[in-house]
Amino acid sequence: MAEREPRPRTVGVVLAGGVGRRVGHDTPKQLLEIAGRTILEHTLALFEGSPEVDEIMVMMAPGFTGEVERIVERNGFMKVGRILEGGASRPETTWRALRALGTRECLVLLHDAVRPLAEPRIIADCVEALRTFSAVEVAIPSSDTIVVTSQGPHGEIVSDVPDRAGLRRVQTPQCFRLSVIREAYERAFADPGFGDRPPTDDCGVVLRYLPDVPIHVVPGSERNMKVTHPVDLFIADKLLRLAASDVPARSGTALREVLEGRTVVVFGSDDGAGAEVAELAGHHGARVFPLPGAASLPGTPDVVRVDDFRAVADALARIVKETGGIDYVVSAAGAPPGRIDAADDTAIAETVSLNHLGPVTVARAALPHLRETRGQLLFHAPSRARDAAGDGLRSFAGAAVAGLTRALAEEWAGYGVRVNCVDPGRAEATAPPGPRAPSAVARTSLDVLASGITGQVVDARP
Repeated sequence: MAEREPRPRTVGVVLAGGVGRRVGHDTPKQLLEIAGRTILEHTLALFEGSPEVDEIMVMMAPGFTGEVERIVERNGFMKVGRILEGGASRPETTWRALRALGTRECLVLLHDAVRPLAEPRIIADCVEALRTFSAVEVAIPSSDTIVVTSQGPHGEIVSDVPDRAGLRRVQTPQCFRLSVIREAYERAFADPGFGDRPPTDDCGVVLRYLPDVPIHVVPGSERNMKVTHPVDLFIADKLLRLAASDVPARSGTALREVLEGRTVVVFGSDDGAGAEVAELAGHHGARVFPLPGAASLPGTPDVVRVDDFRAVADALARIVKETGGIDYVVSAAGAPPGRIDAADDTAIAETVSLNHLGPVTVARAALPHLRETRGQLLFHAPSRARDAAGDGLRSFAGAAVAGLTRALAEEWAGYGVRVNCVDPGRAEATAPPGPRAPSAVARTSLDVLASGITGQVVDARP
């Protein structure tokens, strides 16, 4: 069987020249934050993680290239090679990108920066299609009936109802061999009438000026939405959080590649999921420093109360002196469950101190060290009681930890520090093995530590 020819270099061109006026902002909408990161960061991460993409070029709104440079630096996006200013229109921005690519043949994937939910499968399918075709459009069937209107004496009237079976909703990326899309745009800008009737997408330029070039259609996805209107921000945020919370399970080999030789500090390592995290991380090659929490061993000399800033800071300083740095901090310590109607003032004060002040204290003490390593802070939300009637105090604490996770992820993004939370769900440390048992929480925790996500509350897998 003959070997396949190697594919040409593939460049993902992220078109980020728009401004978010339709979403109610004066800054570029791709710089708005959803799900803990800017829209542009989500999109760049998609192309950065694609094995089919060799290089990324960003075409940014004039005046904001410096912000993109900072985003690239703090995220460590290695594939971003060029950040250029876009033009006054979509066609002009595309043409600037094509000229910057030169004349050497390559595959070009033109993608809207405000489509952060494109799936890796779409990119792979587009690159594969370019082995056969010179132009590729991503599209999905129209689920709505489309009508053609014309102007009547009292407003618009329906003049035609096209057959929905042949209608498609266009998405990006739109993909081409560079020689083909360059020739189409050269002809377009040589046409005096091009500006009077500009096409709405790049395939439209090829269709008009190179009509003999077939444009192959690759199936898109309903998730691959474009953030255009205010409601889109809300929808995209929810979809991105759902996607991020579905952290894939990694093999033992993959975990070892990430954790071996790294320093992991676990607060609350004396019981339940904290103990499981410490053991499992050590099994995969991490250098683990387990620090028992106050919930089960009060009064024990080596216990570090997570609500005692000086004790937490001193413990971390001792570890850094021994190891030279801390890569991961896991805060699994917390107060035991209790019913609000059955708790006295002392029990409530203890719960608030450990489950609310504790995570804040650990975060304050850990940040200086995690900044040095661009590491990660991982919280464990309190596991909820199997009897929902006993959930009051823990639900209160869980909501606080989730909110803190998202806020810190945004605050610390500039430092390169990631912050996440694992929600054990309805699992007790003393429960028999089963769904969301401490071992399941620990396995999910390590997968989160090994991932690139931030600002996410991840449900422990069964």
